[in-house]
Amino acid sequence: MSGLTVAALWALQQGQATTPQLGAGQEISLGQIWEQGGFMMWPLGAALAIGMLIILWKFIDMQIKSSRTKSFLDEIDELIAQERLGEALAKCEESKSPAASVLEAGLKRRDEGTERVTQAIENAGAIQMVSLEKGLVWLATIANVAPLMGFLGTVIGMIQAFQAIEIAGEVQATLVAGGIKVALITTATGLTIAIPMNIMHNYFVSQVDQLVIDMEESTQKMIDVVHQG
Repeated sequence: MSGLTVAALWALQQGQATTPQLGAGQEISLGQIWEQGGFMMWPLGAALAIGMLIILWKFIDMQIKSSRTKSFLDEIDELIAQERLGEALAKCEESKSPAASVLEAGLKRRDEGTERVTQAIENAGAIQMVSLEKGLVWLATIANVAPLMGFLGTVIGMIQAFQAIEIAGEVQATLVAGGIKVALITTATGLTIAIPMNIMHNYFVSQVDQLVIDMEESTQKMIDVVHQG
């Protein structure tokens, strides 16, 4: 790739005097960028659309689950502290919070020993983790694939540029400019998609981690009460 890039830059330098420059009032619209980016803009656009839908859905989903969990744990911690485990179990069965399923699994086995309680909590927690992380693998996939698609567009653009040179038999800036433009546009688009996707993925991971910490604190309180009993 380095040899291709150097040759392309040399071609642009040779034709710099005759290459038209954008004036202060001339701007390229998004539609023009889309058209000039070539066919690779379609899969990149699809990746962006899918990623934005996942982000919107996951943001709403995490807000609902976080709110339910916080409200639920405030109530259940008080019941557990007062050793009202029967009422705590009934509260878990009524709630739709992820923490409710975990605590319910432990409370149902509170008379079977600490080891059985701990094992039940771990199993239920693993199931809830899968639910909390739903969609994040797709977001991570888009964040990883988008730059690769952009780089593929770069390769295709450079191939087009040097194919034009081969057909013409000489190096002219006008022959390679189109291919180089495709290369730059697709690369920039891929990175522009990947950066916010990575940021949002990490944000959602941190939200899941916080929920898990809150659930672990409550389950530990419950195990301590059961063990004392």
